[in-house]
Amino acid sequence: NFAASRNQARQFVRHGHVTVNDKRVTIPSYKLRKGDVVGLSTKAQAMIVVRHNLDTLDRAVPMWLEANNADHKVTVRDLPIRDQIDVPVREQLIVELYSK
Repeated sequence: NFAASRNQARQFVRHGHVTVNDKRVTIPSYKLRKGDVVGLSTKAQAMIVVRHNLDTLDRAVPMWLEANNADHKVTVRDLPIRDQIDVPVREQLIVELYSK
């Protein structure tokens, strides 16, 4: 719950406010692996918008992640299966587009 939306989360990554295994990441499409620890930089933890999100957003952490709110870190327990992803995607349309 560091960001209020996917777009805001992408912007945090792009601006270098997110770390993976204590290394700064600036690519929103960075591929995480099982066991990776995602966190916020020290600067990001002090940002007003991040503090507001942490205080007000009340979303459940997906089963494939493990949150440590005290350290502002999230550990990837497992990679998600399709049923655990809440983004509405019609895979058949993607297959049809790329099969042309």
